[in-house]
Amino acid sequence: MSTFAAGAQVAERMRGRRVDRVLPALFGATILASACLLFLVQPLVSKLILPWFGGSSAVWITCLLFFQAGLLLGYLYAHVLTHRVSTRRQTVIHAGLLVVSLGTLPILPNARWQPAPGQDPTWLVFGALAAAAGLPYVLLSSTTPLLQSWYAQTNSGALPYRYFALSNTGSLVALLGYPILVEPYLTGHRQAWMWSLAFAAFAVLCVGVAVLATRKRAELKPRAFAETNGRTSRVQMLLWVSLAACASTLLLAVTNLLTQNIAPMPLLWVLPLSIYLLTFILCFESERWYKRVLFLPLMLPALGCLVAGAGPLSNQKFSVVLPLLCAALFVCCMACHGELARAKPPARQLTAFYLCLAAGGALGGLFVAVVAPHFFNAMYEYPVAFVSCAVLLLIVLWRERRNWKNRELGFALWMGGLAATFLLSLYGGLETWRNLGSAVVLERNFYGALRVQDVLDRRNRVRELTHGTITHGVQFRNPGRRNVPTTYYGRDSGIGLTWQVLERTGPLRMGVVGLGAGTLAAYGRGGDTLRFYEINPLVVGIAKTRFTFLADCPAHNDVVLGDARLSMAHEASRQFDILVIDAFSGDAIPVHLLTREAFAMYWRHLKPDGVLAVHVSNRFLNLAPVVMLAATEFGKQAWRIDNYDDDAQEVYSASYVVVTSRRDFFSNSAFRGQLSKIEMPPHLRTWTDDYSNLWQILNYK
Repeated sequence: MSTFAAGAQVAERMRGRRVDRVLPALFGATILASACLLFLVQPLVSKLILPWFGGSSAVWITCLLFFQAGLLLGYLYAHVLTHRVSTRRQTVIHAGLLVVSLGTLPILPNARWQPAPGQDPTWLVFGALAAAAGLPYVLLSSTTPLLQSWYAQTNSGALPYRYFALSNTGSLVALLGYPILVEPYLTGHRQAWMWSLAFAAFAVLCVGVAVLATRKRAELKPRAFAETNGRTSRVQMLLWVSLAACASTLLLAVTNLLTQNIAPMPLLWVLPLSIYLLTFILCFESERWYKRVLFLPLMLPALGCLVAGAGPLSNQKFSVVLPLLCAALFVCCMACHGELARAKPPARQLTAFYLCLAAGGALGGLFVAVVAPHFFNAMYEYPVAFVSCAVLLLIVLWRERRNWKNRELGFALWMGGLAATFLLSLYGGLETWRNLGSAVVLERNFYGALRVQDVLDRRNRVRELTHGTITHGVQFRNPGRRNVPTTYYGRDSGIGLTWQVLERTGPLRMGVVGLGAGTLAAYGRGGDTLRFYEINPLVVGIAKTRFTFLADCPAHNDVVLGDARLSMAHEASRQFDILVIDAFSGDAIPVHLLTREAFAMYWRHLKPDGVLAVHVSNRFLNLAPVVMLAATEFGKQAWRIDNYDDDAQEVYSASYVVVTSRRDFFSNSAFRGQLSKIEMPPHLRTWTDDYSNLWQILNYK
């Protein structure tokens, strides 16, 4: 052999050693980058489409289902690619798809996916997300299982599960960083462009790693990764899917509870998801984190807390509800993911294992986001999910009964768990009956669950409309009192005083965003015109058939079905004397109704001296400063008006911000002693369709 050839061989071996040292780090960097981008895009693109679909919590739940389905497609793609395609072609196909995905950038949703009035938005949400970020998201999803498989092949079948923990760590960092470091400082469009540039850089890195991995695998003998430790049984795969589905269902159930009754905001989207990911990290990073003796006994109290979170705890303070639900979710997900980690297979079945995890996640999301709203007339998925989780873990333990060290003690503990699960089922059933047993009407759709019931409240026979845990309308059953304005619309409320001042000027034109039971129609007189905007078709049907405010109103009144922003944008100026913004979904006012663009549209529909009344009653969000900023920007006066409970009249305490440029309006004697100055939080900026920051106005009480 010539000196030159020998030197070339030495150089080649040295390059090979350098690749051996660098390649694991490159695998890790690529997986980390993909995970960060994967979980940054979720709140980013979801927030961009939120205004098109009414800003409700259901939008985020549907988005989560889309992302779980995208994760499943990514894992399926990785599984097929690594098991059905040759080594070199894997690189060519994956690199080609990454190049194609660059043509879909930037990830800005197209407005053509906005729904028509009354249309179910579920599949339109899917379409908007798929068109904006579908291919990049699927390719990012495939990165973790694909690169872990390549790593195992280049390292003689070594188990790469710590890369899974690294992936979830990157996801967690991205999720927690978004509401704190990204959302408060960057507009939505700028976020989309920066993410798109980062994805392009990731694509270059991933292609480079794929090429290096292909060369390394080509040097190895075919037998290095050909070994297998037997096939995984179908029962085992079914348990993988079921455990993943349980954890996913619990995640979406808790997210639904938080966003429906607090706010559909990224902070409350990412917090449960961060807890979910943290349990993945802990359980797959090392066996030392998940201890059956600790987490399994805590499961039933945690599940009981979740059942109570959908019932008695739902009206507690933010500082009570949030920690309890999050702690319960952590315990339950640790149990589910800990059992998954205990059952993880050898490297050869790695992509099949991840495929089962993704399938379970998608099935859980499908159950909460699609099956339950379309087939249940109330929130039955909560008790079903909570009890099913306990039953599944009992099944897992029963399958391992032959390995119990002390059979008698183990059986006694298992029977204790079975008895506790029965008690949990009984408690869940009783809570569900307590909430729903007296209902006259139970209906549900994409926008939430509605309940109408007749109750005796402080000797008043009344009919109530509730959405989730929030009352949206009360009407006296006594024919002589059924046109009395109740709940948040009493005569001493902000809207009641505003009407009292303006009614002396003659017939009024009033617009109302949010119908509820139609209570504000109680103010209408002959000659007045009332126009209601309502996004939920079920609410319209209930207001017209189960309550009589609209039917009894002597004023001309009509109801416009569809999102108020979209409906009003296509109308000529209505020249309202009063415009009321009262679009609740639980305690959460849709953010897109409080932006600069929204207020500009309100002024267009109001007369020059018209009055805007924004209902800002909220347990968790201090919305008055947001309205005040918008009023100041448009040169208007704004004051806060609060009223107190009046049990005899079924009137609740309520807060309104009343805004107008009408001279001497607030000098009227009706407002004497009723006006409150609005205090401004530091650094609060005017909200726009491209920027909002709910973090700054949270009430931590």
